[in-house]
Amino acid sequence: MAKKYKTGLALSGGAARGLAHLGVVKALYEKGIKPDVISGTSAGSVAGAFLADGHDPEKMLDIFLEKKLYQFLGLTFGKLGLLKISGLRDVLKKHLKAKKFEDLEIPLYVACTNLNSGEVEYFSEGDLLERVVASSSIPVLFTPVNMNGSLYADGGILDNLPVTPIRKKCKKLIGVHVNYTGPEKEIDSMIKIAERSFHLSTGARIREVAEECDLFIEPEELKKYGLLDVDKGKKMFEIGYKEAKKKLKESKIFK
Repeated sequence: MAKKYKTGLALSGGAARGLAHLGVVKALYEKGIKPDVISGTSAGSVAGAFLADGHDPEKMLDIFLEKKLYQFLGLTFGKLGLLKISGLRDVLKKHLKAKKFEDLEIPLYVACTNLNSGEVEYFSEGDLLERVVASSSIPVLFTPVNMNGSLYADGGILDNLPVTPIRKKCKKLIGVHVNYTGPEKEIDSMIKIAERSFHLSTGARIREVAEECDLFIEPEELKKYGLLDVDKGKKMFEIGYKEAKKKLKESKIFK
């Protein structure tokens, strides 16, 4: 069976670390590599939506850096989550031209976890905004999204690098994972323990998934940054850019 797309791009979750995806994409564009299909989880779904909508990665960085962290969040005393990511919904609504997946310039697949069925679902049709917000809703921290009578949360719970929906559709696949899960020497606070536990649980299958990618990019330096370090976005962007340049130079496939 012939592959439908030349190059696919799978983007992992990682909250604020997802800004490194934009640096990676800048390096890919400079190399003349533009994806024909994109898949994303959580922060990767946000980056994927903007890229599929035709936005420039550096301009995307500016969009997210112009807001402070608290502007993305809203405190809620509901029983389903501590915070609402109402600010993210507002950013998507303001800057995305597309309202539905079908309106995007590049096909996009967004991974969400159906908390009721306990399964991951990949969306590529219908309402774009709600699917991206649902995919970005980290359990307990953020309120899940109710869609069609089921509660949906962060796709990274079950698939933090969604190669599954596009692997068989493209000739070459680039996977970008921004949650380094290698050895960690210093774990010196409850927040560090929580973040480390989250990364390990969502990254449990990453090594296996990485083998399905023709080019796998995982910037180790990102481990220095927390899930909510939006203000460090420029540094993470540069880390993603430099790591992608390095991997592209080493690659025998993407010449």
